[in-house]
Amino acid sequence: MEAAVKTERITILGTPEFKAFLVREAKREGMSVSQFVRQRCENKPQTQDEEILATLVEEVRTATAKASASLENGLSDAEQVLAELRRKA
Repeated sequence: MEAAVKTERITILGTPEFKAFLVREAKREGMSVSQFVRQRCENKPQTQDEEILATLVEEVRTATAKASASLENGLSDAEQVLAELRRKA
């Protein structure tokens, strides 16, 4: 996918505090204010909390699948033991 050439200027007005916020956040992300605003508006990236939550959800899914498989194995083993006990009785 080719990146479109950025040729249009967009001017917005904001408070000095808002501009300082944009500059600070862009610097924290390692990009220009323009890149920061475009990324936030176009891509709607996940916040750090959302990324952590998504990671935790995936870990829970994995753990649940392992627990379910383990439970199935345990139940199968228990059924085999009960069947053997019934045969011996």
